[in-house]
Amino acid sequence: MIQKNLRGFNAMVPGRQLDDDGNVLIEFDNGAKGILYASQISAGEENNLSINIYGTKAGLEWRQMEPNSLVVKWLDKPMEIMRTGVGNLYPEAQEHTRIPAGHPEGYLEAFGNIYRNFAKCVRARLNCKKPKAIYTDFPGIEDGVRGMLFIEKVVASGKSKRKWTKM
Repeated sequence: MIQKNLRGFNAMVPGRQLDDDGNVLIEFDNGAKGILYASQISAGEENNLSINIYGTKAGLEWRQMEPNSLVVKWLDKPMEIMRTGVGNLYPEAQEHTRIPAGHPEGYLEAFGNIYRNFAKCVRARLNCKKPKAIYTDFPGIEDGVRGMLFIEKVVASGKSKRKWTKM
């Protein structure tokens, strides 16, 4: 089959005003490469956000549909499954775990952590104190602007004949 169009985004549903399927190749400043895949047409995925990260020693896999598990896929030993609220978690993970092990945690708790941490930082600043670093992990204005710039550049790249676009 000959490709007629090599665009990163597509409107697959007739009459849709916005693209509903896209793939983006990403290259980071440090040389790491990635793929961002976002789709409203992946049947049966139920808004399944998934993150896969691969390095030289191992890979990590997390799925929103199974939010309490992080799979570590080692190169030289069996894979491990780390569970929320169980074992030796980093202090950041312990501080942001909101419910006991065995209860599904994820989408709503993530927003709860953002709002709580923002409120703790506002309260600290109102009291002329510096907020604890563990509570400063929420997105700020710069993150929002950078996110919008990313979307703008991805759309421009998808419309251009040149497929790599600098951020």
